[in-house]
Amino acid sequence: MLANKLLDEINAKVSEVIAASPAKDIEKNLKATLTGLLGKLDLVTREEFDVQTQVLARTREKLTALEARVAQLEQQGAAEQ
Repeated sequence: MLANKLLDEINAKVSEVIAASPAKDIEKNLKATLTGLLGKLDLVTREEFDVQTQVLARTREKLTALEARVAQLEQQGAAEQ
């Protein structure tokens, strides 16, 4: 029982020391700096990226179909002349 209480007290003291140490301040400062830098970047979410990828794929399909249609119309126009 005494050993458990002693271990709990030591654990509490170690936690206090770590919380008050410069390492904790450095971690906070680093997180704040990274958050600020990432906030300035023009980033999109993965969901937005996936949606735009799908839109681009559909657009490419339509472009391919339109190119084929234009080629067909050009052949018909050349054949008529």
